[in-house]
Amino acid sequence: MGRFIRRLALGLLATLLSLAAAAQSTDYPTKTVKLVIPYGPGGATDIIARVIAPKLQVMLGQSFVVENHPGASGTIALETVGKAPPDGYTLLVGNVTTNAINETTFADKLSIKPSRDLVGITRLVEIPHVVVAATSFAPNTVKEMVDWAKKNPGKLNYASAGIGSYPHLDMLKLIKAAGFEATHIPYKGGAGQMLPALMSGEVQVSFINLSSTGQQIKAGRLKVLAVTTAERRPELPNVPTMAEQGYPGIGTNAWQALFAPAGTPKPVVDKIFAAVTQVLSQPELKEMLAKQLMTVSLSASPHEWTEQVRTETQAWGDFIRENKIKVE
Repeated sequence: MGRFIRRLALGLLATLLSLAAAAQSTDYPTKTVKLVIPYGPGGATDIIARVIAPKLQVMLGQSFVVENHPGASGTIALETVGKAPPDGYTLLVGNVTTNAINETTFADKLSIKPSRDLVGITRLVEIPHVVVAATSFAPNTVKEMVDWAKKNPGKLNYASAGIGSYPHLDMLKLIKAAGFEATHIPYKGGAGQMLPALMSGEVQVSFINLSSTGQQIKAGRLKVLAVTTAERRPELPNVPTMAEQGYPGIGTNAWQALFAPAGTPKPVVDKIFAAVTQVLSQPELKEMLAKQLMTVSLSASPHEWTEQVRTETQAWGDFIRENKIKVE
């Protein structure tokens, strides 16, 4: 009899929790929602957050405020969201570096584990990457850059969004494949700091996304040595791919995505997913983002996206461990 009563009590508790979660989903949001960005203003992660925030505000009836938390290759923002209450009011707009790479490179420094302490809501956009150079840098192709670096050992400087970021790892892949030396210059503010350094000639080259650099390229303040896509970009028809220059498979075409603290009620996650999907499915918004070289690429479900990020985390982790990359 006692066991039956316990089971009945547990069943009633589960039902009450389910009803409470459903009620929370119906009411959500009832206050301001924060979108935490791992970098300073100006980069692709910041851009997509500021595009969707006002649209979500209109759709869900509460303010969506973008907060920039730059520093430590995105780990400050990761920890801010990973430790936040799992209620849907603190979300992360992350990317490949923050959510698939940092778990390994910052394993000894992070107080959270992204694949465990964050859940994916949806991928937002995918962005093609390029190898850009300062206009004062003589080489105009990757081959010329490699030749220059070999003739001037130790003099090539390249920018990244931090140790272990994918611009860093992509350049390491190229250095290993081509056999040259280069000095890594990390910028904690992401593209917002990398671009001025590249345009001034403080650093000569970088792997970087095309969305963050499109205007500077068009204005002649940066030049492009290669695109990392499988085919040439229509915006840059005269720029050869990495594969055409002898380095297939090197270069990341990255995603930006939305995450919540693990434990956020499924009905809340599902409601955010549905709202974001509706926002980014608007033809005029897709067209506007395409002009900024961002391709809307929504996930099938939060579960599908969470599992995909975990798979990518394992793959990047294998590469990082193989190459003994560590954050000092």
